[in-house]
Amino acid sequence: MSCTFKTTRRVEFHETDMAGIVHFSNFYKYMEQAEHEYFRSLGLTIVDKQQDGSVLGWPRVSAQCSFESPVFYGDLLEIRLSVERLGVKSLTIEYEFWRDQTKIAKGRMKTVCCHFTHGSPMKSIEIPEWIQKKIEDSIDHAE
Repeated sequence: MSCTFKTTRRVEFHETDMAGIVHFSNFYKYMEQAEHEYFRSLGLTIVDKQQDGSVLGWPRVSAQCSFESPVFYGDLLEIRLSVERLGVKSLTIEYEFWRDQTKIAKGRMKTVCCHFTHGSPMKSIEIPEWIQKKIEDSIDHAE
């Protein structure tokens, strides 16, 4: 996996279960947080309000995560994000979670670029060229 973006996150107490282990559902939140940080690093946003009041957004169409090692309160996670596929309308991102030299988990999310207009159903659209260019540039710099 060629890493495009890295971020860190410390595990909070409220994210753990009765055994003191991070509850699996939090990994999906961690992926989303890393995705948002990645977009911000490119000067983009997940929810882009347009001048006409409509919104350009990225709803999820699939998400998965597999786990290899437990994580505990206070652990510092490194989340490595890579763009697996930049399609015409969709973006698939892979995530790897690491604590020091230990791989914790691996996940994947697929999102679709959509246009939201009040009173109308959301509509998938081609990723605007200027957004596609910023994502492509981040991939090129990672290789």
